[in-house]
Amino acid sequence: SDHMENICGYLMKYTNLVTGWQYRYFVLNNDAGLLEYFVNEQSRQLKPRGTLQLAGAVISPSDEDSHTFTVNAASGEQYKLRATDAKERQHWVSRLQICTQHHTEAIGKNNPPLKSRSFSLASQGSANSPGVQRRPSQNAVSFFSVGHHRLPTGKRVPIMQPDHLVDVREMMSQAEGQQRDLIRSIECLPASGHLTSLDQDLLMLKATSMATMNCLNDCFHILQLQHASQQKGSLPAGTTISWLEPKISLANHFKNGAAQNFPAEINKPASVREEQSVAEPCQLTREPEEINPDEELEDICDDKEDDLGAVEEQRSVILHLLSQLKLGMDLTRVVLPTFILEKRSLLEMYADFMSHPDLFIAITKGSSPEERMIRFVEYYLTSFHEGRKGAIAKKPYNPIIGETFHCSWRMPKSNVATDAGTNSSAHTPLEQVTLPKDPEGQAELDYYTVKFVAEQVSHHPPVSGFYAECVERNMCVNAHVWTKSKFLGMSIGVTMVGEGVLHLLEHGEEYTFSLPCAYARSILTVPWVELGGKVNINCAKTGYSASINFHTKPFYGGKLHRVTGEVKQNMTNTVVCRVQGEWNSVLEFTYSNGETKYVDLTKLSVTRKRVRPLEKQGPFESRRLWQHVTESLRDGDIDKATEHKRALEERQRNEERLRAETETPWCTKYFLKDGDGWVYHKPLWKTVSAAQTQQTDSN
Repeated sequence: SDHMENICGYLMKYTNLVTGWQYRYFVLNNDAGLLEYFVNEQSRQLKPRGTLQLAGAVISPSDEDSHTFTVNAASGEQYKLRATDAKERQHWVSRLQICTQHHTEAIGKNNPPLKSRSFSLASQGSANSPGVQRRPSQNAVSFFSVGHHRLPTGKRVPIMQPDHLVDVREMMSQAEGQQRDLIRSIECLPASGHLTSLDQDLLMLKATSMATMNCLNDCFHILQLQHASQQKGSLPAGTTISWLEPKISLANHFKNGAAQNFPAEINKPASVREEQSVAEPCQLTREPEEINPDEELEDICDDKEDDLGAVEEQRSVILHLLSQLKLGMDLTRVVLPTFILEKRSLLEMYADFMSHPDLFIAITKGSSPEERMIRFVEYYLTSFHEGRKGAIAKKPYNPIIGETFHCSWRMPKSNVATDAGTNSSAHTPLEQVTLPKDPEGQAELDYYTVKFVAEQVSHHPPVSGFYAECVERNMCVNAHVWTKSKFLGMSIGVTMVGEGVLHLLEHGEEYTFSLPCAYARSILTVPWVELGGKVNINCAKTGYSASINFHTKPFYGGKLHRVTGEVKQNMTNTVVCRVQGEWNSVLEFTYSNGETKYVDLTKLSVTRKRVRPLEKQGPFESRRLWQHVTESLRDGDIDKATEHKRALEERQRNEERLRAETETPWCTKYFLKDGDGWVYHKPLWKTVSAAQTQQTDSN
C-alpha cells in the first residue's frame, strides 16, 4: 500500500515519575511490524532502546490534549507518546494504525483454527519435544495437563474438619499456581508464527481459567463461613486455623463491645472469638475519644500516585474485570484489584480537602455576607486539587465500618487573610467564651487550630461522616457522603450523594453545599480523573447563593477540568461575582465592581496535616488499620497487599452476617443519625450555645 511507509522522527516519551517526558527518536518499520526507538538519530545504527510488536496493538489518541497518544501492545506493554502538535500526532497515529491492521490481519490469515493444529505448551523452548494432538473431545484442563486432585471416595465425613479445609486450601494453592503457569505459557508465545499468544481460543482459555479460579475462591470462602458456624465450641482449646485468622483482630470492634487487649486477641481461636461476639450485646461502650492536638505531629508521608508500573503490568486483570461488568452496573459490591488502590483511606482523602486551612478560616473574617459567600466559593473550588494525589486516577481504600480518621492543622494567625473593613469590636461575646489559651492559660495562642474527625458510619450503603472545626473562629463544617460508583464503559463514575453544612457561629450563618461527581477516564490506558456536574451553595439567612458547574471534557475539542460559576443575591437576582478556569490550575474571579482576581492553585501553599504516630493511634484509625496494606503497596508487593486487604474485608463480612443473625444494631462512635443525614455528636454550635448560657447565668 502507498500508505505503508516507513516513517521516523522525534517524539516525547513518558518514562517514569522521576524522569518524566524525554525526547526519543522513533522508527516505524512497516515490513517487520515494529515500532522502535533510540536515544537520538545518531544512535539509530545501534540496538534499539525499546521495541513494540504492532500486531494486535491498539493505537489510542489521548483525550487529555491534542498532542498525546498511546501505543498498547498485545503483550501489555505501553508507550505514552507526545507529538509537537495535533497534525503530527494524526500523521503518526494513522500510519501506526495502518501498520497494526495489516500485520494483525496477516496473522489471522496465516494461522489455521486451533483444533487442527498439534502443539504442547509444556514443550515450549525445546525444539525436540514432540507435539500433542488435540482431539475434539479433549478439554482444556487435560490438554494443558493442569493437574487435579480427587478426595478419597471410600470415606464420608459428615462434618468437615479443620484438616480437610487445610487440604482444600492446599489444592486451591496448587491450582492457582498451575493456572498462573498456564497464563505465563500463553503469554510467552511469539506474536507471530504457527501458534501465537493472540490466538482467539487461547485468549478465551485465559479468561475462562481466571474466572474459574475466582469462582472457586468464592466457593471456598463459603466453606470457611459454614465451617465457622458449624464448629462453634467444638474445637479443642488452643486449636487455631491459621488461614482463617485475620491479620488483625476485628471481632470486638465489630460488636461494639469494650476493647480488650489487642495483641492477645490474635492468639484466640476463631470459634472462641465468634462465640464472644455473638454473646456480647450492643453496649454503648465505644465512647468518643478526645484527641489531644498536642500529641499530633506534622505529617511526613508524601505518597504520590503517579506510578503507572503496576497498572501496566496488570492490564490483563483489568480486561478480565471489565469483561464481567455491564453498563450502568453498581460497583459498590464489586471488589476491585489491589494494584489500583491509593495508599490512603477514603476518610483521609476527605481530610486532604482541608489542606488550605488559611482559606477556610478566612471565610468568617469577611466583612459582609457577600464577601463571606465569595470567600467560601474560593475555598470550595481550591479544595479539590490537593484532595487528588497526583494525576493518575487511583481508588482510596473503602473504609471499614467504624473506621475513623483524626488530624488537625495549625495555621499562624498572621497567615490568615483579614479584611480592612472588619471591626474587631463587632465580634460577639461568643468569641471570648471559646478563645483557647496555652497549656498554662496565661496567654492566647498565636495560631489557629482546625481539628478534623471522620467515621465510616455505614457499610451498605457506604456512608462517611466528617466534621471539622476551628474553635478560635467559632466555625465548623459537618458533612455526610454516600459514594455510589457505576461502570460507564471505558470510565467509572462516582456520585457523591449527601450534603455538607458550614456554620459561621459568629454571624449566625449556615451554608449548605453538595459535592460534584467524579469520573475515572481512560481506565485501559493511563487513567485520569475529572469532575462533573452542578453543585449549589446556599445561605438562607443572607439570601446569597452560588451555582457552580464542573464541566466534563467534550468528545471533540474543549478543555480539561473546566469550571464556571456565579454568586448572586437571590432577593434582587443580582450576580455579584463570576468565576471561571480550571479547578486544578488557575481560577479567575470577576467581581461586580469590575475587579478581577486570579488564583493559581499550583502555587498555593499547602499546610501539612498533623497526625498522631501509629503507636498512639487506636486499632481502627485509618492509618493503623490499613498499615500492612499501605506498606505492601509501597514495597510493590501486590500479592501481600491483597492478602492483608482480603483479611480486613472478610472479617467485615463475617461480622456483618453475625450482627444480622443476632439482630444486633451497629452503634457509631462519633456521629449520630439525624433524619437522612449524620451529625457529629459534639458539634461546636452546641458547645458554644452551652458556654454562652453558662456565661449568661454567671452574670
